[in-house]
Amino acid sequence: MSQSPHHAPASGGLQKLLETNSILMIVGILLLVSIGGIVEIVPLFYLKNTIEKVEGVRPYSPLELAGYNIYIREGCYVCHSQMIRPLRDEVERYGHYSLAAESMYDHPFQWGSKRTGPDIARVGGKYSNDWQRDHLRNPRAVVPPSIMPGYPFLAATPLKAEQIQQQMRLLRVVGVPYTDEQIENAGADLLAQSAPDAPGAAEVAARYPNAVSADSPSKTGPTEEDALVVYLQHLGVSVDFKLYDDKANVR
Repeated sequence: MSQSPHHAPASGGLQKLLETNSILMIVGILLLVSIGGIVEIVPLFYLKNTIEKVEGVRPYSPLELAGYNIYIREGCYVCHSQMIRPLRDEVERYGHYSLAAESMYDHPFQWGSKRTGPDIARVGGKYSNDWQRDHLRNPRAVVPPSIMPGYPFLAATPLKAEQIQQQMRLLRVVGVPYTDEQIENAGADLLAQSAPDAPGAAEVAARYPNAVSADSPSKTGPTEEDALVVYLQHLGVSVDFKLYDDKANVR
């Protein structure tokens, strides 16, 4: 039997009332937003840390930190993101999806919001130092379709890193766990990582596991290119992602 128009459901009357009364509509929206916000925000007050600690993640070495500064200065983040989403097409193309802990010592982080070039969160160790240098000087020499501008001047620009030690002190204030020993030896470690036969390489390896030598061709000291190369070579090499894959496969 069809329902009489004079006996419309109560919910229909409430909907009509809300749609025809702007004040009630606003109150209803605020009520729903408040409830949703409380449900999402309140649980965070009971968490000591929202970032899971991941074994292997460490602060940048002085030379890597100098390269990080150059990366930001040249605006590389505008075209290259450092955040692989947990989607099949991204994981198959770039590698394991990014973990929040990988960027916990970045101030600011380099996740990015668009890609004109590929994501470089896993570029470390993918190519040799020589390849990285050729790519920086003339991208089309190694990637013919590339539209990336060249940065040949980096190879001829001496690295000015007088402020690295002070930057490490400031980063420690905001939570980056640099030790007194690491800060005190910042200058020596920077030089030791720039050349393969430089004294102090063993100390750098002990203080910064997985630190890659720049193998600098410069005879007059580290260049900005050296710093940028070791920064790129560090991206994505700290974490053993096989451990996370194995955990995901456990049923």
